[in-house]
Parts: sequence; C-alpha cells; structure tokens
Amino acid sequence: MKKKFYQRSIELTNGPLTSGMIRQFAQSRLSRWMIPSYIRTYKIDTADVGQPLGSFGTLHDFFIRRLKAESRPVAEEPVVSPVDGKIEIAGKLHEGISFLVKGQQYFLGDLLGSDELARVYQNGDYIVLYLSPADYHRIHSPADGSLRKQYVLGKKSYPVNQAGLSYGKAPISGNYRLITELETEFGPMLVVKVGAMFVNSIELTKTGAEWNKGEEVAYFSFGSTVVLFFKEGEIAFTENVQNGKRVKVGEALARML
Repeated sequence: MKKKFYQRSIELTNGPLTSGMIRQFAQSRLSRWMIPSYIRTYKIDTADVGQPLGSFGTLHDFFIRRLKAESRPVAEEPVVSPVDGKIEIAGKLHEGISFLVKGQQYFLGDLLGSDELARVYQNGDYIVLYLSPADYHRIHSPADGSLRKQYVLGKKSYPVNQAGLSYGKAPISGNYRLITELETEFGPMLVVKVGAMFVNSIELTKTGAEWNKGEEVAYFSFGSTVVLFFKEGEIAFTENVQNGKRVKVGEALARML
C-alpha cells in the first residue's frame, strides 16, 4: 500500500507542466536568492567551488557549478569515479542479467532497451553511484576510451533518492536515461546516466569520440544516478569500493584483471 501511494503521488506531480515550472524558476534571477539557504540546508562545502558564490546568477547555475581544477585529482587506476556521490551498491549481475538496488530487481535488457546488448555484459560487474542535491553534478569520464554508441531512452522520471529507489516504479530502468558504451583498454564498458524527478535534463559537454579519464563529459540538472557496467572478467573493484561509502570524481574504482 505504501509503495502504491508513493507511486501515485509522484505520477500526479511528474508531468510536463510541473517540470516546466520548476525548471523555469530554478533558471530565473529570482532563484539566486535561494542559493545561501540551499547551501545551508544541504550543508554544502563551498571551499572547492570554482567561482565566487555571489557570481551565480540563478540556483540552476549554482547547481551545475564547476570546481577548482586541483580539487579532484585523478587516480592512476584504469577506472575512476565519474561523479561525486554515494556507492549505492556494487557487485556482480544476479543470474547474469539482473541487478538489485534497494531490494528492487532490474533487468539489464530493460535498462538498455536491448537484450542483445545486455548479453554482452552477462555475468559482469556493476556499480551504482547516487548523487544527492548537495553533490557536485558534473559528470566526468570514468576511463580512457572511444565512443562506440550513445542513445537516449525513457521520458518521465521518478526520484532516485532513498524513497524513490525503494518505492518508485523501477526508477533506474524506467527513467529518462542516456546510455554510453565505451571501448577501453580492458574492453567495452557502459556508462548509464539516469535522470531524476521532474527535470530530465542530462546535458552533454563532450562532443568528440575520444574520452579521457577524468575529463568532464556532461552534467545533470537536479540530481540523479550513474551506473557503470563491465563485461565478465574485465575488472576487479578496488578495496575502497564499499556499499554506502562516498566517493569523489577521480577516485579509484577498479583495476584490470
């Protein structure tokens, strides 16, 4: 009953009109006066913000803020975190084709919109990285690689916060999402960027086919999740990869086998 109530409540407020109103306000000059309270509410450390706080024209501008270049060093390992966030879960795909997040089972074929592509990653590894409203929301390349394919699926988006992951209607595989497949030195990998409630915007800032580990490639408007997938036998997660642990852009996630 709780799950159904949650889903129905979100469906009633997750239309194009509501989304448009939120986006319009966040990008208006009026919203800039909310920045100090936003920082206080989410206890955001602003020491590494790349420009003076008073220079942000809107709340949206602050949300997609850039950081000082030296604040996110890139580890030597071949796979690093593409975002600042929390490791929701990391491990092996269940029965080769599905993964669990907050007790919900997701099928890789549904997420990717392709059973054929899902079979490439059968029995592989995955890691789910959740970004809270307090986090830096620009996305960086997790590895050196060449773009093999990139496409968008989904329309509406459920929240991807703790309640959303627990009670939402398959938010990871049902939400608006941008799927990128890279060819790397250890083989192919998937970088799945999942949109959040109301504002589905995932803006690409990288146009070339060659991705360099640690470079910025995109940003989220208003919170979300990134999921990485690897083929079986490609990588092993580093010791710092633990469920519930926070990581930052450039921190080691995996080494080659």
